[in-house]
This record gives sequence, C-alpha cells and structure tokens, in this order.
Amino acid sequence: MANGKGKPTKEAKAAAKAARKQASKERRSQLWQAFQMQRKEDKLLLPLMIGAVVGLAVVFFLVGLIFGIQWFLLPIGILLGVLAAFIIFGRRVQKTVYGKAEGQAGAGAWALDNMQGGWRVSNAIAGTTQLDAVHRVIGRPGVILVAEGSPQRVKSLLAQEKKKTARLVGDTPIYDIIIGNDEGQVPLSQLQKYLAKLPKNIDTKRMDTIEARLAALGTRGGPAMPKGPLPGGAKMKGVQRTMRRR
Repeated sequence: MANGKGKPTKEAKAAAKAARKQASKERRSQLWQAFQMQRKEDKLLLPLMIGAVVGLAVVFFLVGLIFGIQWFLLPIGILLGVLAAFIIFGRRVQKTVYGKAEGQAGAGAWALDNMQGGWRVSNAIAGTTQLDAVHRVIGRPGVILVAEGSPQRVKSLLAQEKKKTARLVGDTPIYDIIIGNDEGQVPLSQLQKYLAKLPKNIDTKRMDTIEARLAALGTRGGPAMPKGPLPGGAKMKGVQRTMRRR
C-alpha cells in the first residue's frame, strides 16, 4: 500500500522485505534438498565439487607466487572454484533429472515447459490413448512440432498437424521433431539445445500473429489428449530454475 504521495508505506516495505527473505529461504532449502538427493545418487559429485574449489585455489596461488601476489589471488581462486562447483552441481542435477524423465509419458512436455526465452508452448495439441503426443512450439525459428511416443504412431500425427498448421502460417517455416535416441530423432536431454540452435526466421510480431491463428485452430481440434504422468524428475523443476538464477 502507498501513502498519498504514491510512495510505499513502512508496512508495505516490511512486507516486501519479509517476502524476499522467505523466497530466499525457500531457494536455499531447495538447493540443500537437491544437493542431498544428488549426493546420495552421485558418488562423484563431492569429489568433483571439492576438486574444482581446491584445484582453482591452488592454480591461482601458484600463479600468484610467480608475481609475489599469491595472497591476493588466492581468494579469487577460491571464489571461482566455488562458482565452478555450483556449475558442476547444476549440470549433474540436470543430467540426473533428464535421465529419470527419459522414456516416461509427458517428459517432452515437461522439457518444453522448462525452456528459457520467448518460446510459446502448447502441449498435447494432438495425441492418442497410448499417450503419444504432439506439442507445438512457436519461436523465432517459426513453428516447431515436437512428438513423443511410438515413432510409428506419431509420424502420422505429425503429418496431420503439419498439414493443418501450414494452411494458417503461410511461408513460415515448420519444423517437426520426434523425441528419442534413434537415428533422425532428438534425445530428450538435447531437446532444448536443439531448438535453441534453429535459425531465427521470424520476429516477435510475426510470432504473435501465428499464435493467434493457431489458437483458433486449437479450439477446433480433435479429441483431447490424455495427460500422461509427470516424469520422475519434475519435482526438480524449482531447483533447476534456482540454479539458473545463480
């Protein structure tokens, strides 16, 4: 709440400060829980993290000895080592999460929902009762149709959706992807990286236009896709976001 001059009151400032403090506490709690879970499953985690801190500290100390500034460079080495340890932790958590999610129904939708950037994701725009699904992503590359499930079944789903989409998006590029580990498919763990490497073909204004057109198509779509179970790693979503903020 603000006073008559439009400035926040002391109560509002105190409430905002308390909210930030609580959010920070929750992030630390998430990180600690994630660390404990990962440490139990990943025996290399601690040696790698400790090695990063000690290794960089030693390197900076030895370099400092050459120039007589070892005590100046040592803290810098330690700080960079801690940063490297956090990066190692985040990547190994992500690897574990994707490993648990791979092959489970709904894993593709979960991975798309966790993408950073201005992607417009519509999950399960088409599907089967066997939990095969086609998801639609609108981004700077154009329209990307992402399928997960049995390759034999999703190929026909992809072809149908691509045909319907092409009628509405004109010359906008349409990409189709099948999640999997076979030739011509994209592994779940590489999906976000693969999409990020696609060429930028349209601007955000064009994205808005396409999204509006395809939203209308979605309301005319066929039977609803049965929602599959969340991947086992989905509970780590908040942890991954916390690691990215750091």
